[in-house]
Amino acid sequence: MAIFVPMEILRLSKTDRVLCADIALDGSKSLSNRALIVLALAGADPSQWLRRLSASNDTATLRRLLAAPVSTYNAGDAGTTFRFLTAYLALQPGVQALTGSARLRQRPVGALVQALRALGADIEYLECTGYPPLRIGAPDRMGRGVRQVHVDASVSSQFLSALLLIGPHLPEGLELIPEGALVSRPYLDMTVRLMQHFGARVAWQDGAICVEPGAYQPRPLTIEADWSAASYWYALAAFAGTADLTLRGLFAGSWQGDAVLPRLMEAFGVQTTPSPDSGSICLHRAGAVPLPSFFEWNFIGCPDIAQTLAVVCAGLGVPAVFSGLDTLAIKETDRCMALQTELGRVGVVFEPENSGAARYRLSGKAHWKQPPPRFATYGDHRMAMAFAPLAMFGSVELEDPAVVRKSYPGFWEHLAAAGFLMEKTTLP
Repeated sequence: MAIFVPMEILRLSKTDRVLCADIALDGSKSLSNRALIVLALAGADPSQWLRRLSASNDTATLRRLLAAPVSTYNAGDAGTTFRFLTAYLALQPGVQALTGSARLRQRPVGALVQALRALGADIEYLECTGYPPLRIGAPDRMGRGVRQVHVDASVSSQFLSALLLIGPHLPEGLELIPEGALVSRPYLDMTVRLMQHFGARVAWQDGAICVEPGAYQPRPLTIEADWSAASYWYALAAFAGTADLTLRGLFAGSWQGDAVLPRLMEAFGVQTTPSPDSGSICLHRAGAVPLPSFFEWNFIGCPDIAQTLAVVCAGLGVPAVFSGLDTLAIKETDRCMALQTELGRVGVVFEPENSGAARYRLSGKAHWKQPPPRFATYGDHRMAMAFAPLAMFGSVELEDPAVVRKSYPGFWEHLAAAGFLMEKTTLP
């Protein structure tokens, strides 16, 4: 007998195209999760050392699992949490199981498991080889007599980050050698800099990342706001007739790869200036501005903002080529497929240039009449937030709006504060 789960629909609209708001963004999920692993390895209470920790579901899940050891850890749909816990639990006594949601069990983890096994970890697949769930045994042989490990770097930089984070606690330290095309390099650099902040001796050396053995030292850290979250405000500003926004919590000299946004969005008429208040930026857009005749970018270092920029180009009718989308198929959903389908609802084509290539061409300008287009979100927080800015042009509907809790729980409240109107309905 089929079970029907009610679906919530959010209708989003705005009566004008004026955008004026002062938004305190949440702390970065990526930085928060790395810092939680480091402090867990140091045996330190994160509440004493971390300020502005992310309020996202992913970070809350990781913090809860680290605080209360159990025999079975369930990471839900949090890929970062699962991957970091895989390496962390390989150093913990006893035997644990590590699992997650149905979608997470479809996301590959084989390269990480292979590298941990090479370091002596006792890990078994409980269902399908190469995928969660896992059984992780005692760390009797971890890192003993082995320091160097080769890792396939073409699937996810999180595999490498997970290994680096435990590196100081391995008897011989770690010499990590990435193999293949390295994706999301800025996230790896973020890991290195955060480890250095907490006293680890780690550095790039001749194409390898070397970590010396030794303990982490707990130190205060203020978590920077999430540049991925800022991207949705940049999109809103690009669609506005006039925009005057303050985004709080963003630092100069950011560790985040998505901090490339100010340079990217300048092409669409959005100017970024530091605020007189430390840790803030101001976004400005005034009146009609010339748009680029063509946009092209390689997102290999910042894949989390690819959806945002695709919607920006679609909303403004700027033809574009997106490359470096190698990792998008194994995110919360197949994001390239999702973009193809949902942009198609408003007359925009997003299609691969070559079969199997991570390079897509976008053409057309988003347009629609009544009734408002309804966008599926596929259980993917970034689909919901990337398509929401289209409401600057007219009412839109978004399925499962609560999905934003994964990374930006206050998103809809912030939009309401910026003058957006919202109406929720539930389908039986």
